[in-house]
This record gives sequence, C-alpha cells and structure tokens, in this order.
Amino acid sequence: MGLGAAFLAAGACATLAPPISPTLHIENPSSSIAAGFSLDARIAVEEAWNLLRSRKTDRAEKMILRFGEAHPFYEAGLGYVALLRDDLAGAEIRFQRSIEAHPELTTARLGLGQVHQKMGMPEEALKSYLEVLKREPEHAFAGREADSLRATIVDALLSEAGAAVQAGQTAEAKEAYLKVLEYAPSLQAAHLSLARIFVKEKDFPSALFHLRTATANDPNDVAALRDYADLLYQTEQFSRSLDAYHLVLRIDPGDRAAKDRAEALKNKLGVIELPEAYREIPNLEAVTKEAVAALIGAKFDDVRSGTAARTAVIVDISTSWARTFIVKVASFGLMEVYPNHTFQPRKTLTRAEMAETVAHLVDFLKKKGRPIVAQIPEERIRISDVPPEHAYARPIIQAVSYQLMDLFPDRTFRPEQPVPGTEAVRILDLLAGLAK
Repeated sequence: MGLGAAFLAAGACATLAPPISPTLHIENPSSSIAAGFSLDARIAVEEAWNLLRSRKTDRAEKMILRFGEAHPFYEAGLGYVALLRDDLAGAEIRFQRSIEAHPELTTARLGLGQVHQKMGMPEEALKSYLEVLKREPEHAFAGREADSLRATIVDALLSEAGAAVQAGQTAEAKEAYLKVLEYAPSLQAAHLSLARIFVKEKDFPSALFHLRTATANDPNDVAALRDYADLLYQTEQFSRSLDAYHLVLRIDPGDRAAKDRAEALKNKLGVIELPEAYREIPNLEAVTKEAVAALIGAKFDDVRSGTAARTAVIVDISTSWARTFIVKVASFGLMEVYPNHTFQPRKTLTRAEMAETVAHLVDFLKKKGRPIVAQIPEERIRISDVPPEHAYARPIIQAVSYQLMDLFPDRTFRPEQPVPGTEAVRILDLLAGLAK
C-alpha cells in the first residue's frame, strides 16, 4: 500500500479510535519545517501524529522509527510514544534531544512541559511553556498552562514563606518571598511581607524599596502608603515622608494619625501648605519652571532652610503658587532668572534646561557636604545629538554621569523635548536619595 493510501486508511480508522485524554496535548509538527518535505513525507508525519492522538503507540512507533534518526520529528515523535506509555524518563530524554537538535520545535517543548508536569516539576514545566510563548505569544495551550503553573508555584511559595515566618526562619522566608517575585513581580503581599522582614532586620533601604514598589503597583493601597510614609519618617527622609502622608490623606482624609504627622512635618520643615497644583505635578505632560522650583524646594532641606548670600529680584512671580520656592532656587542660582528680572514661571522646561538645573543642584549639594558621586566617567559618555559645542553639553553630560537622567535607546538625549511630571519627580527623588 502506498503512503497516500495508508494515510487515507488511517484517517478512516481514526474516527473509531478512543479519544485522547484531555490532559495530554499533542501539537502538530511545525509546518515551516515540514514544508521542505515531499508530499509522501508530509503525509507520513501527519499519519504518525494521528496515530499518537489515537493512542495507537505501537503503530505510531513503527512509523516514526522508519523516519530515521536524522528526521526533524524523530525524537519528538518517540517522546510522545514514551509519554503515552507513561515512560516519563524516556520521554524527557527524547524531548530534550529533539530541542537540542531543533530549538524551534514547539511540539517538543510542549511535550517536555507536559512530562515535567507529570513528574511534579512545575518550575521546569513553566520554563518550557515560557520558551514557547517567547516564539508564539498567542499560543493558547502554552499560555493557559503557564498561567496555571505560575499560580500553583506562587501559592506553594507563599505557603512555604508563611510557614517559615511562623517558625522564625527569616532567611528561608525571605528566599521564598523573593522567589515569588520572580514569578509575580507585582504581587503586593510578597512586597509587603518582605518590607516587614527587612524592617525587623533594620535593613531600611531594602524595606523602602519594597514599600515604594508596592505603592507604585497599587497607589490606592492606603495601608502600604502609611507604612511607606512611617518608614520614611523613621529614616529621617522628612520631605518624602510628607509627600507620602499627603497621598494617604488624599485617599483617607479622616486618618487622624496621618494628619497629625503631616502637620508635625510641615512645622518641622517650615513648609507652608502646598497647594493642589503641587500634588498635580506628577500628572503634568510637561513640567513648568515653577513646578520644578516647587519640587526642589519641597524635597531638599538645604534649599528650603538655607540662607542665600543675596535675594534674587524677580518681577513676574507675584501670582505664582510656587513663588516662595522660586525665590529660594533663584537666590541660590539653581534656576535661571533672565536679564529683565523675569523668571517666566509657566515656561515649559526642556530636558536640556532640566539637566542644567540638576547640574546646579548637584554642585550646590556637594558644597554642602553631600556625598554625591558620579556613576559613569564623563569622558566615556557619547551622546549622538549633543555635540561638544552644544550650549548645554556640560550639564547634560553631568546629569547622565550621575545617572539622574537617561539616554534614549538610540543614544540620543533629545535636549529640546519637554520633561513629563513623573520624570521630574523621579529625577529629583533619585538625587535626594544620593544626597543622603
């Protein structure tokens, strides 16, 4: 009987075969690889896979063996034969050999994933499905299994971490929670649990990292915000603590403890009640000079509480909500006052002008004894759209060297582009952290 006739006969018999278990998924061989086969060879592969789906392992095995060891689907096919016979060790070896020879073979990776599931190795199984999803992001079976495995792994790790906490095994609990975050980076419970552990160990930078991440993941988690604000206060980061308490009060205006602490901080810092415009800075598509002046004044005690040798004369800020801060930053020479004594508070700040402001602020803080160290040597920095003769080349290179401002993937700085509010806040928060 010819291969074509054999395929037709097998197809006629397939309708009588018992259905494959719904727990086993046998993926069709890659059409891109099979495209190079002859018609008879393609029919032979399809027949072998139909036999596998019908659980006719003996007939499938005989046909696959005839393919020969050099055939792209030889090892994968025999892997499914072994899997159907519950020979998990043999199936694992076959699928691994198939992947080594043909890394693009989806059917082999799916087979290996199912083998590892049956062997009780969920993390290994997940790796196989994630490899499939890298190549085929919309693959339904791999996506569904990956989600299920990820949830199973995370639940097991959370139980393990909780048990370790109860037993006082802090190192084991931390390891489990950190592993949870490898699978679920935004899981609030893991970040908050790690923060509590780090607070007990007095590792405040790590605790603040996880609390900051938790508040970013869920800005409405008022409990996380309270913990973050409290720890910022405890570590004497008073300006940032005040900002965090304001966020708490925005969500829960009746929180008496947060209200009292915010009032105490404002008195301590000499901060007047910040207007709504300040709290809206992160929402701005492009920050203005007055917004950046207010951020500097609110976040840096040396600016807010310092006394300048002279007071800048500015004629156009009487109606600005940030006028108190503008006077401070201008008097210290941190932001430009124009020759006609105007500040132009509502002027949009470009990235070049933000870099200049950052460079002035770094120099100011270093003179105050703040230990700010460049992260990248300036001579190693090359920016494709900022030549040495550019008017802002020096401050731009400084801002990049301290890693306060980033280059874009194409190595440009885009000096004329405006600065979003979130970016301005991030830059100044980074600098505030370096200046501690």
